Amino acid sequence: MRLRHIMGAEQKIEESGYVIKAPQEYRGRWAELFGNGNPIRLEIGMGKGRFLMEQAQAHPRINFVGVEIYSSVLLKAVQKQEELRLANVRFLCMDALGLADCFAQGEIERIYLNFSDPWPKDRHAKRRLTSPRFLKVYENILTEGGMVEFKTDNRPLFEYSLESLPASGWEILAQTPDLHHSSLAEGNVMTEYEEKFASEGKPICKLVATKRRLE
Repeated sequence: MRLRHIMGAEQKIEESGYVIKAPQEYRGRWAELFGNGNPIRLEIGMGKGRFLMEQAQAHPRINFVGVEIYSSVLLKAVQKQEELRLANVRFLCMDALGLADCFAQGEIERIYLNFSDPWPKDRHAKRRLTSPRFLKVYENILTEGGMVEFKTDNRPLFEYSLESLPASGWEILAQTPDLHHSSLAEGNVMTEYEEKFASEGKPICKLVATKRRLE
């Protein structure tokens, strides 16, 4: 996917108080940043922020951190947050592989992966957000019993994830190849991509997983 660079995006992100510039300094201390001990949830690859903002508005007693690697994409979410000024929303502009340096073990309650880049070529499999190396990062920051929720319109990526998660020691709690016609649709919050794909009649896949406990 080729992204259009927005002139000045980096500077605007640097100037925003909602984007945490040195997240490593808050490792184990995110409660201080938010000013409360509420649970924290991450959305990795949050795009323009629609899903994150709706979740934050619906759950004011949960803190949300949006992670986006592309500054031109994150800018859209920052602009939206500058209007809404939600107290329970912050952003990170970074690669998700570095999240274990920013959050301590047990600091995150839930991780959302919505319509991630499928990286269809086999040689790029390690870049998929449900590949073993990313799953290890999630394991290092989630609470015991913490969950990953994954949605995609890409069936090969979904099938890959159904295999990679159990192989990495995760338990799949629920899964469906057609979210909008399943029991998992209750309370579903759609992303921009999801609304577009659903309007085109494309089925949306979803799974919910947790790290399997050692017996």
